Amino acid sequence: MKEIITIRDKQFELFIEQEVIEQGIKRIAKQINSDLAGKNPIFLAVLNGAFMFAGELMKEVSVPSEITFVRLASYHGTTTTNKVQEVLGLNESIEGRLVVIVEDIVDSGNTMVSLVEELKKLQPEAVKIATLLFKPAALRQKLHLDYVALEIPNDFIVGYGLDYDGYGRNLKDIYKVK
Repeated sequence: MKEIITIRDKQFELFIEQEVIEQGIKRIAKQINSDLAGKNPIFLAVLNGAFMFAGELMKEVSVPSEITFVRLASYHGTTTTNKVQEVLGLNESIEGRLVVIVEDIVDSGNTMVSLVEELKKLQPEAVKIATLLFKPAALRQKLHLDYVALEIPNDFIVGYGLDYDGYGRNLKDIYKVK
């Protein structure tokens, strides 16, 4: 029987164990190390969800690089606008740099498309996307993902940085709603 946890008003069952998550991260880090050798990339980790993924990924990335953390403002009141209005916290110049966005999950693709558009205004050499999780069935945008640790079905998930109503980010495994 799968482990069941309760967060606020919902029950979640164990979906992906930490070991499987870390194997996916190591696999894409190896690919990044190969692809980006000699490129001096800057990694942009998107908060809050990508903090655990970014930490584990950077332990495995061996190419000389920088990392910075950004937040995205895309909400109007309590509803999403599906458009990034501002990239908060980007103090480094990315002009002429290879940028790797580090994202927790890509589902519709709306946020990533908007973020890439915003970053391109700052004239980077190129923008690549590394995501911990990808939901192909939910994708609504034309979007190229360079590095995908794990593909998952279109379930609501929590853990390993992802939250439900602010809770559950600290879980070492990923759970799906029951």
